[in-house]
Amino acid sequence: MERPAGTILFASVGVNTFGFDVFSVAVPEHDAADAKKLDERRHTDGVSVNFNAQFADDAGETVAFVSERTGAASLFLSRPGRSEHHPPEPLPSAEGSLFHDRPTVRGGRVYFVSAHEDPNKPFQSWAAVYAAGLDGHGKVERVTPRGVVDMSPAVSASGDLIAVASYGDRPWAFDFRGALETEVAVFRASDPASRRVVVAERGGWPAWHGERTLFFHRVADDGWWSVFRVDISPDTLEPTVAGGEPRRVTPPGLHCFTPAAVASGGGRWIAVATRRKGRAQRHIELFDVESGRFSPLTEVLNPELHHYNPFFSPSGARLGYHRFRGAGAQGESVVPYLQPVRSPVSSLRMLRVNGTFPSFSPDASHIAVNGDFFSTPGVMVLKSDGTRRWTISKEPGLFYTTWSPTERGVVFTSAGPIFETPKATVRIARVEFDLSELTDDRNEATAATVRAITRPESGNDAFPAVSPCGRWLVFRSGRTGHKNLYVIDAARGEGEDGGVVRRLTEGEWIDTMPSWSPDGSLIAFSSNRHDPANPAVFSIYLVRPDGTGLRRVYVAGPEGSEEADKERINHVCFSPDSRWLLFTANLGGVMAEPVAGPNQFQPYGDLYLCRLDGSDLRRLTCNAYENGTPAWGPEIGVEALSLGEPAGEDPLGQFDEPLWLTCDVSTTA
Repeated sequence: MERPAGTILFASVGVNTFGFDVFSVAVPEHDAADAKKLDERRHTDGVSVNFNAQFADDAGETVAFVSERTGAASLFLSRPGRSEHHPPEPLPSAEGSLFHDRPTVRGGRVYFVSAHEDPNKPFQSWAAVYAAGLDGHGKVERVTPRGVVDMSPAVSASGDLIAVASYGDRPWAFDFRGALETEVAVFRASDPASRRVVVAERGGWPAWHGERTLFFHRVADDGWWSVFRVDISPDTLEPTVAGGEPRRVTPPGLHCFTPAAVASGGGRWIAVATRRKGRAQRHIELFDVESGRFSPLTEVLNPELHHYNPFFSPSGARLGYHRFRGAGAQGESVVPYLQPVRSPVSSLRMLRVNGTFPSFSPDASHIAVNGDFFSTPGVMVLKSDGTRRWTISKEPGLFYTTWSPTERGVVFTSAGPIFETPKATVRIARVEFDLSELTDDRNEATAATVRAITRPESGNDAFPAVSPCGRWLVFRSGRTGHKNLYVIDAARGEGEDGGVVRRLTEGEWIDTMPSWSPDGSLIAFSSNRHDPANPAVFSIYLVRPDGTGLRRVYVAGPEGSEEADKERINHVCFSPDSRWLLFTANLGGVMAEPVAGPNQFQPYGDLYLCRLDGSDLRRLTCNAYENGTPAWGPEIGVEALSLGEPAGEDPLGQFDEPLWLTCDVSTTA
């Protein structure tokens, strides 16, 4: 049988701009932190994105961390005296896994999260905890029981006890804004199947303080993220307080999350990431559990930068975290136009674009992309080897691109606000430019024109797709008060000369994001017509260009199943041979706690492909980011991407905190 082949372009929210490195500071002896005495050190080398670290030695100099440098989240160890001639060492990990997280080194073993085993259930996360010997000779062992989902592991100082944020064997509850519906479970490293749930509701990010105390975070009843404490018996692993109710540690009035404690049990401090009223940045602070006082740390050093996920050295003398490495710092300093990503299918090449809604030119020599919809240029074109980019339209309010298959200098887009109501004014626009202007001595196409080809009174017209012959354009329109699909002439549109508009679908539901198959026989689109009252569920539908043969493609489960009606599938497109469908979907749940990182609108969004009948489903991405807006083209040469500093743009380090995390909380406690 034929294998899926070619090149897939896609976008991921934020990760291209993170520029994270791992740092640490000296823990002050007194409450007040002095910037000079904090002695901030960088432990990672400025290559790619480096995050979620733990100290791997008593001195607080060697760190185990996660890095995207291999094209997927992988595990590394950075020792003192690192240099370009002595890069970080790969840690033992799960072969073929696209996602690793939270490595901890204890007693000659490394514990970590991986997502390489398919649970064979839709809407269940692949995240589980594994362990491997540091010598690399032993096999990777699954610590999490089969059928159970674990994340955010914490290992006690002795290495005997492990705590996790766990879904148990429950399916994903479609939660991702705010706290996950996880519980905190504890088990012995020698007997992981015998676990005890010590926090039954909304517990996450556990941290050991000795062998008897766990700190963790949750959203308190008053709405503030706070750190709580639970004490357990090391013999029975049961909570020691009557009723097992955790005690709140940090006060209301600010958000405190991702706690860290000294695993050996020493010291009066815990460390927390905080968000305070009147401060946009996330900072790391110390909290004295005896006096109840906070002591700022990172705000003293880098007040304008976000800092994430603290961790103590075993002695408690140093405290680590990750942050943007800083403008001018040694290491990668630009956001690459194109970034190779590890593909789980050997016949497919995958590239992450700096932009959104990419599309290939007819000969695949160029790629069109949108900006951020608000401030960056609306349409840009880059060479498909990632070495150059040009601005075609500086107008920011453009979204979606589809390149005419018969006209080298024509790209169609949507002009107007994205994510609006059916009657909002959004128009299909034809962007024309001269490819000969795209030379190495220029940065933009000066003679480009943007011409709307649908009427302003027609409502929300968006997501155009061109027929293979180049004559017709299918798009979504809200002109009747409901978003359905229509077809117009790609050159004339519905302008003053009376271009004809033909309705393709009709109904009181949402039909959107159409894609025309390269062989011209089918149009694929996303729709909630099977459940019109629910705007959160979308599935793939296929229809012939003449409106006949409408059918649904069942992906998560067969027709009539509960799983099929929970699908949220968008951004569907065809393979170059018209035999496969590529799309973004919610089928794999979430891999990590969303509060622990920058903003992800839909952190469950991953890329999948399947055949036209929904069979042979394959997952292409697996990470903690929102991945979407894919395009599938032929195999292209991208050898230049591996030669030296990648071509790209500033600003590295500009990203958002979770948009749902605000300090507009009414405290009732």
